[in-house]
Amino acid sequence: MVFTDSLLSRSPFGCLQATLSHGVPTGTGLPTGTGLPTGAGLPTGAGLLGAPRSAVALTYLLLFTGMVGMGPVWAQKDAFSAGSFVQIDDSEEKSEEEGSNGESGAASLNAAPDPVDGIDFPDEATAGEDISSAEAALAHDARTLSRAFRFAARKATPSVVTVFSYGQNTRPRGNRARKDKDKDDEEENESLPDDRPIGPSPPKMTEDEGLPLTGMGSGVIVDPDGWVMTNHHVIRNARRVIVQLSDETELVATGVYGDPDSDVAVIRLKPKRPLVAARYGDSDALEIGDWVLAIGSPFKLEATVSAGIISARDRTIDKIRRGRLLQTDAAINPGNSGGALINLDGHLIAINTAIATRNGGNQGIGFAIPINHARWIAKELSQYGKVRRAAMGIRLAELNPKLAKQLKLPTNLGVLVYQVVKDSAADKAGLKNLDVILEFAGQRVRKPATLQEVVERQAVGSTQKIKIRRGGETLIREIILAPLEDPTDVETPDEKQKDQKKEKDKVDEEKADGDKLSDDGEAGSEDSEVADPAADESEDEADQEDESDA
Repeated sequence: MVFTDSLLSRSPFGCLQATLSHGVPTGTGLPTGTGLPTGAGLPTGAGLLGAPRSAVALTYLLLFTGMVGMGPVWAQKDAFSAGSFVQIDDSEEKSEEEGSNGESGAASLNAAPDPVDGIDFPDEATAGEDISSAEAALAHDARTLSRAFRFAARKATPSVVTVFSYGQNTRPRGNRARKDKDKDDEEENESLPDDRPIGPSPPKMTEDEGLPLTGMGSGVIVDPDGWVMTNHHVIRNARRVIVQLSDETELVATGVYGDPDSDVAVIRLKPKRPLVAARYGDSDALEIGDWVLAIGSPFKLEATVSAGIISARDRTIDKIRRGRLLQTDAAINPGNSGGALINLDGHLIAINTAIATRNGGNQGIGFAIPINHARWIAKELSQYGKVRRAAMGIRLAELNPKLAKQLKLPTNLGVLVYQVVKDSAADKAGLKNLDVILEFAGQRVRKPATLQEVVERQAVGSTQKIKIRRGGETLIREIILAPLEDPTDVETPDEKQKDQKKEKDKVDEEKADGDKLSDDGEAGSEDSEVADPAADESEDEADQEDESDA
């Protein structure tokens, strides 16, 4: 026999109909109180072994009456669609006297009793009330999430700004550059209604320098004194940068510093009043599936908010050489670069930076720089105008299952030292090829990207402990970190002590010469030059701007 539906898909009444049509053999020892209607017209004289159809029918009957525990499941399944579970009461036993009387059985069938005795099906009113309760609960949850979105957006939006870049890769007063830019703007606005302004409308040319508007992105205020964090590609090679606040106030940047390796940049402003700064969150605490909001100025539409989740962690892309990224499906489009990615508390947890797309727009795959990493980059840029990264001078490899099997090591034991640069910090610390780094500066590491991030954040010239595995033995070494630009530029403790002594002797010598000049009356003469602090400040800013452009 072939059944077109499964046992669990049959309703209790359908199972009873199958029982009545196939028949159940007598003498099977059915217990009383099975809940069957009287006069069911069960056939007599059908042997159990000689009637396969009857055996199947018996199975249906047993399942239906709950002898093998399936009756409640069916009853619950059918009633679940009505919004509630039904109660099966099989404690009450019924007499079988009427079941042996054919006339009484026929009368019972003609009377059309409830086909399932003991099952209390909910009426339409009760089912409607249950469905209404479920819908109300869902609506309450939706409203709660909506309120969370509103709270987070309201809290973070005042800290998100629009960044305009002028004169990127163009001549300051070239007529050709101006004509080309005007043509591009006309083509860009062809699909937009002429009578509807779209987003912020800065001047296409700066009045004082005649520089064309060449780029636009977003940024986040991270310090009330006037520091804005954005992407490096937003301000790259810009000769002038203007920041528009959420209240449409425009401020001209006095300093711009970027790091192309991480795509993080900071903009220095001098506001007349303290700005509303974003509050930092903890990007290391994020988990896949967490709700996030992206805020920025996509397609010149400022303060646009879109919602999504964290889709993945530790992503890498070719355009960002150093650092791991968060992946999100929150809508990120051109113009969102440098904007905020926040959690439901309204805290800044990442800087939007890139998308994976085939048509130039959002396709549900966006990338953002974790704020714990971006914050360190921004601090370096604001204090030193560049990012000082430390290095050990080794090439790393991930200890994946295939490589671990070849080396007879546990998978993901640590980070494999693939090659040690000669005379580098790692070489002087005694590291060798095929060492496995287990810990660095007290932090457990298993991925090359994790180790790289931990190392580069340490101070250049600092001494750090490193735990390694070599030939079944665990060793601890001390390493003096070198600058990333030259991993061999590292001093041993003896060399460092000698240099410190030379520096001290030099200071003492200069101090002695100064005292001698004072005694001779030459110091402080009218011919001596007096430095202008304002001039030094302007020269320093000019040097920093040139360095950012390079």
